[in-house]
Amino acid sequence: MLKKIAWKPKIYFSALICGLMLVNTTKHPVSQANATDQEIQPNLSTLDIVQERGYLICGVNGELPGFSFVNSDDRYEGIDVDFCRAIAAALFDDANQVKFRNVTAEERFAVLKSGEIDLLSRNTTKTLSRDTDSNLGFTPPIFYDAQGVMVKKASGIKKLADLENKSICVAEDTTSYDNLQDYMKQAAINFRIVASSDREVLFDSYEYDRCQGITTDISQLIARRTLLANPRDHQILAQTISQEPLAPMLRHQDSQWFDVVKWITFALIQAEEFGISSENIKVYRNTKELGIRRFLGLDNDLGSQLGLSNDFTLRIIEQVGNYGEIYERNIGQPFGLDRGENALWQNGGLMYSPPFN
Repeated sequence: MLKKIAWKPKIYFSALICGLMLVNTTKHPVSQANATDQEIQPNLSTLDIVQERGYLICGVNGELPGFSFVNSDDRYEGIDVDFCRAIAAALFDDANQVKFRNVTAEERFAVLKSGEIDLLSRNTTKTLSRDTDSNLGFTPPIFYDAQGVMVKKASGIKKLADLENKSICVAEDTTSYDNLQDYMKQAAINFRIVASSDREVLFDSYEYDRCQGITTDISQLIARRTLLANPRDHQILAQTISQEPLAPMLRHQDSQWFDVVKWITFALIQAEEFGISSENIKVYRNTKELGIRRFLGLDNDLGSQLGLSNDFTLRIIEQVGNYGEIYERNIGQPFGLDRGENALWQNGGLMYSPPFN
């Protein structure tokens, strides 16, 4: 029988401050009220609204290393953050023209629907029920993940079946919560859930043996393991519970904005496939290769068809880099996580761009 144990979240002063503050990385200071009380104008595309405002408002996790968090220099970084900066670079020729708002798993969809943010770039799994929501939709995945379970090495737990009659920590209101129950029921493994909406509480509960395992996306487990007192004392089981394609979300009924964000995603992938990076982009300004000239906006008008500058891809690469650079900077180098499914298609991965023509 599955039993649910609810732990009351602790109040962390630093987390509270982080949640109340909106870090400003733009050249046009905007108050918290202005950043969160955005009115949706039905006759305007989000692209028109963002361009008129002069900066992007991006909803992020804000507390997840590798994806979105505030570093020691009080600057946001991570894959989700760099994706938002790529959009800002394309729109404004300035990757810093973006404000980041931390949103919780519980509020993220409501905040996006209300128009308080322009884009949700918050390690969110693309599922059918979410993608068919009447007000929301996903753009292409920017990270392919899987749900795993972390345990202490000393526990002797080697596989999921070893969690029989033990407790597992999991975040409420997430796909991880539902996937865990489905998997364990199917495998006929009896266990207890320790659930909370506060991930700090969950990882504390795990570290102090209130639960024998903790489950979420493997990338999150790898990142959060580095914050534990003794990271080497913990291991991630080889078995996975589910596949988790993580993708940005937008409001429905806004095809122009959807096209812009979608093709910026593809531009990051296509740049890596062409071998164009932030380090060698200057060389390609004079290329004679027709496909690359078209991609960089040196010929033709692909950008204007999106409502962007024709050189929007060049801006992105110069200021943020290609997908491979973003991955290595935020995940590969800090955590030693191989590309795997996030490699380009010709390297056995799932990253693939339609033609830029």
